[in-house]
Amino acid sequence: MSEKKKPSLWEGFKAFLMRGNVIDLAVAVVIGAAFTNIVNSVVKGVINPLVGAFGTKDLNGYTSCLKGTCPGDDGIEILWGSVLSATLTFLITAAVVYFLMVLPMAKYLARKAARDAAKEGAAEVVELSELEVLKEIRDALVAQRGSGHSEQ
Repeated sequence: MSEKKKPSLWEGFKAFLMRGNVIDLAVAVVIGAAFTNIVNSVVKGVINPLVGAFGTKDLNGYTSCLKGTCPGDDGIEILWGSVLSATLTFLITAAVVYFLMVLPMAKYLARKAARDAAKEGAAEVVELSELEVLKEIRDALVAQRGSGHSEQ
């Protein structure tokens, strides 16, 4: 009886790490983290000051007070400016990802699918024309055999 050797824990871990999708995911996380820093800098350095031109210098300065006086101890302060800043950061990130990554990839895949369909259509035409030629040869042979039998 032969027993199959179980892969060691280390070999299994190496196989897991060497899969393409794990490496792609790791690269995406690292690039995403770097990209997040860029977007946060744009929001903090450009968007917030532009919005601040109409009010405070920073979106985080926009607050509301529900109860009492907010600078005091008895007030409940709502920091809606920081929520607005996070929302703008998300929208900018989503727009950049969509317009610079998703949309071009979708267009590329659509062009590739159209090229593949055209190649497939051309292959079908070639196959049909070959089939037609074979049918003509068959018909000619049948006709030739039929005329040969009538002479005998």
